[in-house]
Formats: sequence, structure tokens, C-alpha cells
Amino acid sequence: MTFHQPQKLKTIADLIGAKFIGSEDFEVLGTNEIHRVKHGEIVFVNHPKYYDKALHSAATIILIDKEVDCPEGKALLVSDDPFRDFNKINTHFTRIYNFTEELHDVEIGEGTHIHRSAVIGNNVKIGKNTLIFPNVVIGDRSVIGDNVVIQSNTVLGGDAFYYRKVNGNFDRLISVGNVVIENNVEIGNGCTIDRGVTDSTIIGEGSVLDNQIQIGHDTVIGKKCLIASQVGIAGCCIIGDEVTLWGQVGIASGNKIDSGSVLLGKTGVNRDLEKGTYIGMFAEDFKTYLKKEVKLRNLK
Repeated sequence: MTFHQPQKLKTIADLIGAKFIGSEDFEVLGTNEIHRVKHGEIVFVNHPKYYDKALHSAATIILIDKEVDCPEGKALLVSDDPFRDFNKINTHFTRIYNFTEELHDVEIGEGTHIHRSAVIGNNVKIGKNTLIFPNVVIGDRSVIGDNVVIQSNTVLGGDAFYYRKVNGNFDRLISVGNVVIENNVEIGNGCTIDRGVTDSTIIGEGSVLDNQIQIGHDTVIGKKCLIASQVGIAGCCIIGDEVTLWGQVGIASGNKIDSGSVLLGKTGVNRDLEKGTYIGMFAEDFKTYLKKEVKLRNLK
């Protein structure tokens, strides 16, 4: 999430009641998660296991639960609960409507048709010659390109599935990101595409999605991908260009699929995959799988 205008380190520290380490005039441009964070942004960390990763990430401000040595050129915000305070910063600078107020600041391009039963949130942009079917829900801050088709009962911009457990209850990390649908994308019936926590969930230009597909927060789908029914992609995945995912493929959080790859039906992904064709619960190379099957069948 990028602030509408740059903030000062002391301003953010005062907002959340945290100690700061660094110049009080240190510039803060926004917030982000570790996998998408950029220079000038805040990233939070609340476990020693991830301190080093956060401190040496692209982030220049680290919201952390313990005072540690601060890398040169960076600043710290020391909080007793970084998760809570990350939410506090995000919701201070991005208002959460959740369809409780009438829409405003919606831009709709020439030639676009939106069925009267569709529900559109606030600060939404929709391009030219786009077709939106009955009962589609488009969440706040969504950006939809030209020549897009979104079929019935699809939901764009639902909350990210991102929780921690505190005192036996689940505590949500509030999503202030959005969904971006690029030009010439087609999305089938009953799909759900979650908005990013602090950044964008992106469907690349020319990609086609079948019915009943789930795409998690902050995932980036490349250009001209083909995704069949009942595929489930967790958050923070990177899918390259011209990737084909056949029915019931499942991809765990944070994995990357190289451009041009093909994942056959029911393939499971728990690691990054180089370009190739894969099958099976643990994404086995298809040619290797076939050779193994031949050997097994020839056993006597």
C-alpha cells in the first residue's frame, strides 16, 4: 500500500505508540508484505526466525517486536505487537468500507455493460467494452481493463485468508490491497479472487479462467495463462506467462511456476517449478512419471 503522500517516521511511530530508531524525518512511503516490499516501505516481523529476512529485505522501515541492530540506511519501529500495529497503520491510511456505503468514484469505460444485479464497491475502475454478468461482486479499489468478461457469481476483491491465533481465537490481517484484471481477460462463473493484503492480486493480459477457481491474495498470474475448473492457488504465488493449469491443480503459498509450464489435472505444487510438464501430488516431471509407470507395469 502506497500512502497518498510520504509520511515521516515519527508520525508513524506516534500513530501506533511505538519507539522508533532512526531519524524522526526518515521518509515512509507505504507498507507491504515481505515478498512484495519495496524501498521506502514498512514490513512487519514478529518472530526471531524471520528477523534477518526482514532486516535485509528491500524494506527500509522494519516494524519489529524487539530492539535489534538496525542496518545502515534503514529505520526501526519497535512495537509490542507488530501484527496489530501493521493493521492499525494500514486502516488509518486506507478506509475499509465492506459495502456499508453507497459506491463513489467509480470509473466505467465506453461500451462496458454491467448487469443491474452486479455489486460494485468504492474507487473501482472498469475499462472499455467490458462485460459483467449477473451477481458479480467487485470489491473496493479493483481495477479492470478493456475487453474483459466476468461471468456470473464471481467475486473480485474478497478478504485475504491471512490470520494468526491469539488466546484461542483467530485474528485477521486486514486486507487493504486490491485486484487488478488486465485487458482481454475472461473469468468464468463462480470464481473468487482475493485482494492483496497490501499490494495487488493480478490476472495478466489475455488470461482465461474457467469456472470455480480460487486465487489467493497477492498472487500474480502472467499473460495468456489458461486455468481450468477447480484450480486452487494460495496467496503470494507467481505464475509465469502462458502457463496451463488443468482441473483441480493445487498450488501452495509462495511458490513460483515458470512461464510455459503445463500442470496436468490434480497436480499438487509445494515448491518452485522450472518450465516443464508436471503431474501428481508432488508435481513430478511427466516424462519421468511415464517411464516409472512403464517399469511398474512390466514388473513380473
